[in-house]
Amino acid sequence: MKYAFFSARLFLGLIFVVFGLNYWFRFIPIPKADGHAADFMGAMHVTGYLAIIKGLEVLGGVLVWSGRFTALGLIILVPIIVNILCYDYFLSKGFNPVSSFAALLAVILLWNDRSKFAALFR
Repeated sequence: MKYAFFSARLFLGLIFVVFGLNYWFRFIPIPKADGHAADFMGAMHVTGYLAIIKGLEVLGGVLVWSGRFTALGLIILVPIIVNILCYDYFLSKGFNPVSSFAALLAVILLWNDRSKFAALFR
């Protein structure tokens, strides 16, 4: 199980560091959104909100990668993952395997660090 949790940390951190840095460096092409999804992303981009979110994605990914601050990285990344899943389901009306995989990895890591989050559920 130790290797499974290590792999989950590695892949979750990799997903968020790569896609977070892609906002600034554009090394992966981003497909155009349409309809409400395009309006939403346009508003986030114009206001600068998306830059903050992408910075938090990189920070959370690095913290998860570190292994020492995985719980703090998850505190940053889990709300972002929930928002990404809601965007995929409600706005883009499609299935995104990367965001679903990231959610699964986050659940695995949350389960591994459940003792650190136990005080939230008392």
